[in-house]
Amino acid sequence: MPYEAKNFEHLLGTKGFSDQLLKNHFTLYQGYVNNTNKIAELLDALLKEGKTSTLEYAELKRRFGWEFNGMRLHEYYFGNMIKDGKELDKNSKLFKKITEDFRTYENWEKDFKSTGTMRGIGWVVLYYDKMADRLLNAWINEHDVGHLSGTIPILIMDVFEHAFMIDYGLKRADYIEAFFKAIDWSIVANRFDEASKK
Repeated sequence: MPYEAKNFEHLLGTKGFSDQLLKNHFTLYQGYVNNTNKIAELLDALLKEGKTSTLEYAELKRRFGWEFNGMRLHEYYFGNMIKDGKELDKNSKLFKKITEDFRTYENWEKDFKSTGTMRGIGWVVLYYDKMADRLLNAWINEHDVGHLSGTIPILIMDVFEHAFMIDYGLKRADYIEAFFKAIDWSIVANRFDEASKK
């Protein structure tokens, strides 16, 4: 069954994000969905033909991770945003866990934002490591490189240029501030609640 692109047009009109930027970003996301499906079809055809030892098969297998993660990371990213933002409930399990692992919410936020302003392209992810019962902020350089094995993504921020250049030019920190005002913390807290179930 092919993957279907989710509709994120409800984000149009989000303060700090022009409709042009968002529409371009939605189109880019649609490309990841389309390419994930195309590669899956090609891999299936090569498997049926017994061509799993070919260079084409090997390269498509490698490329699948890039396209699939590009699709899924964008779904997490758009999925943890809402037009007017929703604050993090200070009584939530997530808020308590952030303050436990980072001493204060402000420490966590500073670390997350600082990770996002590092030079380079990529993603910033707040992961939950269930095995160690610990939250971690991580940098993903490319869609398929830098993921922390066995962890669960809780909050995703895109810091590829396409996420901010139209509106902010080189002022990535300003984009990050706008992103933080658009976070739907109820979604993020729900992700943590699901991930941290015993």
